Amino acid sequence: MAFLPRHEAGTPSPRAPGMLDALFPIVAVIVMLALSVTLFGADSSSGPTQIALIMGAMLAAVVGLKNGHQWQAIEEGINRGIHLSLGAILILLSVGAMIGTWTMGGVVPTMIYYGLEILSPHYFYATACLLCALVSVSVGSSWTVAGTIGIGLIGIANGLGLSSAITAGAIISGGYFGDKMSPLSDTTNLAPASAEAELFAHIRHMLWTTTPSLILALIAFLVLGLGGPDQVATPERITDIQQTLSDHFTISAWLLLPLLALLIMAWKQMPAFPTIFIGALLGVVFALIFQRDAVIGLADTPSLSHAMALLKGSWIALYDGYSARTGNEAIDALLTNGGMDSMLTTVWLILSAMTFGGVIERLGLLERAVSGLLRVARSTSSLIISTLATGLATNIVTGDQYLSVVLPGRIYKAEFQRRRLKPVNLSRALEDSGTITSPLIPWNSCGAYMAATLGVATLSYAPFAFFNLINLGIAVLYALLGFRVTRMSDDDQPSHDAELPTLSDGQIIDDQYEASTGRA
Repeated sequence: MAFLPRHEAGTPSPRAPGMLDALFPIVAVIVMLALSVTLFGADSSSGPTQIALIMGAMLAAVVGLKNGHQWQAIEEGINRGIHLSLGAILILLSVGAMIGTWTMGGVVPTMIYYGLEILSPHYFYATACLLCALVSVSVGSSWTVAGTIGIGLIGIANGLGLSSAITAGAIISGGYFGDKMSPLSDTTNLAPASAEAELFAHIRHMLWTTTPSLILALIAFLVLGLGGPDQVATPERITDIQQTLSDHFTISAWLLLPLLALLIMAWKQMPAFPTIFIGALLGVVFALIFQRDAVIGLADTPSLSHAMALLKGSWIALYDGYSARTGNEAIDALLTNGGMDSMLTTVWLILSAMTFGGVIERLGLLERAVSGLLRVARSTSSLIISTLATGLATNIVTGDQYLSVVLPGRIYKAEFQRRRLKPVNLSRALEDSGTITSPLIPWNSCGAYMAATLGVATLSYAPFAFFNLINLGIAVLYALLGFRVTRMSDDDQPSHDAELPTLSDGQIIDDQYEASTGRA
């Protein structure tokens, strides 16, 4: 197995990293991340975590220089890592703009108004999870679900006096069910491609871990909902919220059209960035039609003409979000959000994480660190558990969901074939670890996105992302029991001929990663 990136002809070949080389920056950054959480708690992602990740990147660079790498090669790894995150950053900025215009345009207030009228407080968490699961299966994206109906569900929960952390856990649980099971999902296509499995065979094999996980998660949300009646808002409070919303916004079913349009574009698999930015512009259009007073109020410039005030207010909502002034502190806090600039701390977090991930991937440090797991994975159960552990570790260390699917797939594919285990065993393990653990890590691009979009810190909602936690536990249990581990028949021919390309060559990154990202 090669651990070195390509080098120019005529230059000395860098030394392969030793195990100590590989573990030093990884362990150091994990310790620094733990310290940042200990010292700063839920606020760690607003700066301390970024410093830890940049320090980790510098330590990894020192190891690379010691082993004979040129700084240009290390910088190339940083550039590649940041390049791979640009799609997520553009999506994140467009989501911030959309939240601002949808709030100003009355889309979010309308969702909250009708949601307070329809959804039962006692069944709210379970209903939210199931609704997000159904939508995510249809569109294939947990990000789209969180950025659309997820925003409305958080607002409804706050109106009902329910926990926003549990609600976020329900949204993520339902969203990642579809992110695993939908044939439209990028990771659902990337995992079988990495393991050389057939797509629908992969989906059928995942039913064994995914279905019981969702059922158990729904039961947990039902118990939480039924067990907390004292925290539910009174009918009078709900009526007061609805009255305040209707006094300051036009509430109409027509204002749900931007949500419908966005879901249709996602279902048609339009690219995510333009889809969500179109959704933000639709919010502006509907604000100019239905909520002109809100737009002019946001501009707060009496000297401007009517048309210029409308233009300024729309512009502000896109970059700075919407600031509500209803006189009700709870509703003002609920509806003051959005704007591209609200996502800048999260962008900083993603850039820092991808800088560290880019360095250790370019230098082959992570690959060297996890290669030792193959030596101890003597049984089938230990091989599958090692794959699951590698997916989780890659999510933690690199901060990228797609690398956590591609890297373990590349490392373990040949071993699964050698032991005549069907590729669906590997592809399911990739999803049971790489896909579902990504939103549970604050500095992972998925965890950062969910926290920024839903307005709930990752460490606050993570204990309530029941589907994600249960699914990983069931995957480990199945591995230990050998349950639903399928083997090749005599007719199945594993492919051993071609040497697997290395991540440092960039081949998998360019061909599989970039082909699978960017969908709504």
